[in-house]
Amino acid sequence: MHCLEVWGDLACFTRPEMKVERFSYPVITPSAARGIFDAIYWEGIRDKDSIRPYFYWQVRRIEVFEAPRYLALRRNEVKDKAPSERTISQWMNGKAKPEPIWADGGKDDLGTDQKGRTQRQTMALKDVHYRLYADIIPHPDFRADITKFNAMFKRRAKRGQCYQQPYFGCREFPAYFEWRDAAERNGEPEKSVNLKLGWMLYDVFDLTRASVSTTKAEPFISVFQANVAAGVLNVPEYTSNAVCKPPRR
Repeated sequence: MHCLEVWGDLACFTRPEMKVERFSYPVITPSAARGIFDAIYWEGIRDKDSIRPYFYWQVRRIEVFEAPRYLALRRNEVKDKAPSERTISQWMNGKAKPEPIWADGGKDDLGTDQKGRTQRQTMALKDVHYRLYADIIPHPDFRADITKFNAMFKRRAKRGQCYQQPYFGCREFPAYFEWRDAAERNGEPEKSVNLKLGWMLYDVFDLTRASVSTTKAEPFISVFQANVAAGVLNVPEYTSNAVCKPPRR
């Protein structure tokens, strides 16, 4: 089992039932925790339109070191998405004219001003600190490589290496991490944190999928009954009946 200690100034693990406005769960979700491990090490065989992953991360345990504290924020969010890598490459090489994403002052086909942003309220968490435990679960064709996968993650995590900056729910809320020996006890979680969270988001993708599209990943929402006892959230196995999933197509 691998262990990371993670912390940051702000976090927002959005509750999906809150629709437009962002309201964070009081603790990190398994999905967000998995994303931190993925940012450090996740690999697969890359084809033209998909990636065949070697493994997926199974989060086992989340320890909370700071009682949840909320902070209200109002942010401007742009409505448009960034263009494709191919389009950006053409802009850089002078083969196409750059088209900016307008926050204000853009014009539609009728010549009227259009706002490219919208204001949204965010109830975020501040000064978060967790210890995360997770295992690598290899896909059937790569079970023989489990020792190599574990060694590569340990080496990268110890050096502070990552493929992208880990974050707490939103990319503008960076997560800082440090590798920990899972067998050692460096500090105890906050015993006063006891929460019955009810249905909590487990993940937004099918973790057992054999291939991942490089252009559009199909959502596959799963939830579970989450209870934090003495600062500890035990996460059930993704394939267990404790995790509710939609029917697979």
